[in-house]
Amino acid sequence: MPDVSYLDAVRKSYDTVATAYFERVKSPAELDPLSRGMLDVFAETVRAAGLGPVADLGCGPGKVTAHLAERDVPAFGMDLSPAMIELARDAHPDLRFGVGSMTALPFADDTLGGVLAYYSTHHTPPELLPVVFGEFHRTLVPGGHVMLAGHVGVGQHLRPTQAYGGLPVSYESYLLPPDGLAELLKQAGLVLTARLVEEPDEGAERTFATFLARKPERP
Repeated sequence: MPDVSYLDAVRKSYDTVATAYFERVKSPAELDPLSRGMLDVFAETVRAAGLGPVADLGCGPGKVTAHLAERDVPAFGMDLSPAMIELARDAHPDLRFGVGSMTALPFADDTLGGVLAYYSTHHTPPELLPVVFGEFHRTLVPGGHVMLAGHVGVGQHLRPTQAYGGLPVSYESYLLPPDGLAELLKQAGLVLTARLVEEPDEGAERTFATFLARKPERP
C-alpha cells in the first residue's frame, strides 16, 4: 500500500479554510474565457458521449460541479474535506456530494463517463500521481473522458503555512512540468487529446495547464 499520510494534512487544512475558500474562490462564470471555455468543452464532450456519471474529484464547495450540472452533465462531487462537502451540500442540495480520496476511489471499475480533477491534484506527491491517474483509468468506462487542470511549474515543492485569508495550513504543493503530467497520464493508459498552457497574467506568478484525455475503447 502506498504511503498516503499526506492526506491528513490536506484534509485538516481544507477543513480549516473551507468557509474562507468558499467566499474567495471564483465561480466558473467569473473565470477567464480560456479556463471557462475548457470547462465547457469538457461538459459538451461528456454530455455528447453519454457514457455515465461524471465525478468532480476534489470538488471543494461544489461550484464547478454545479457548473457542469447546469450544462446537463450528470455530475456529482467528491472531496477529501468533510467541511467542504458540507458547504457543497448546503449550497447545492439538488446535487450529490460525498467524502473520499482520489488515491482509492469508492467506485467500481468501468462506471464513470467522465472524471474532472480541477485544481485538485497538486497536493499529491509526484510519486503517487500514478496511483491517482490509475484510479481515473480504472473507474472510467472505455471511451470515458478526463479533464485535469491546475498549476504547473518546473518541479517546485511548496510548503505554505497560511492560505485563504491568513488561516493556517499544513499541506504541501507540487508544481510539475506540463510534459511530465502529460506523460504520467499516458503511462496510466489514458490517451491525451488536448492540452492548453496559460501563461500568468501581469503581476501573477503561476502558470496553468489543462489536459483532456480519454480511456481507450476496448478492441
